[in-house]
Amino acid sequence: MSAQLLLVDDEPGLREAVKDYLQESGFSVQVASNAREGWDLMQQNTPDLVISDIMMPQVDGYQFLKQLREDPRFQALPVVFLTAKGMTGDRIQGYQAGVDAYLPKPFDPDELIAIVENLLSRRMAKPQATGEDTETPDIAELANQIAQIKALLTQRSAISQSPAPFKIDLTPREQSVLNLVAEGLMNKEIARRLETSVRNVEKYVSRLFSKTGTNSRTELVRFALEHGLAK
Repeated sequence: MSAQLLLVDDEPGLREAVKDYLQESGFSVQVASNAREGWDLMQQNTPDLVISDIMMPQVDGYQFLKQLREDPRFQALPVVFLTAKGMTGDRIQGYQAGVDAYLPKPFDPDELIAIVENLLSRRMAKPQATGEDTETPDIAELANQIAQIKALLTQRSAISQSPAPFKIDLTPREQSVLNLVAEGLMNKEIARRLETSVRNVEKYVSRLFSKTGTNSRTELVRFALEHGLAK
């Protein structure tokens, strides 16, 4: 299965040219004309890597990157900046914001491909090299959420439920993932239980966040308990 990339650039000509080159190189590419559109696409399908312009209207690349890095789902996601800004100060700002690579325009498409392939290979190699869970780089934060979930479960009877069942359209697999999240399991454990990949579990959890309007596993479990969604 080819890697999934998200390309965010407000310049139509460049956006289509880069998309075509990436697809010819074997990648699956989604495109967005601005950061908000890119963010919406990421709620539906988490990419393996993001390529973003910096100079964009409303929400620029730095703000978009900050939004990604503040979300536990995307903290470890590789991000490449494509930009006409090539001054050293701008590059430093990009790296300080957490960007993984910085490619000033105009650039050689082959260099972009090399950067993308390198970042993806490093990301795939990381669990073998470190033995760490790759669900999020902030293990302490995830452990804290799991602890909060288990605390919620001990108070389950005390959490008041809505008088009427909450109507929400969950697929059978989303319901299964929700039930296991509500048991306090991590994505790797859920993947093992459901005999699927961690990547697929991450996608289902992201969909559950979107459908319930929550932003963390703790919020999701509380929401599920309050509305009788977890079984």
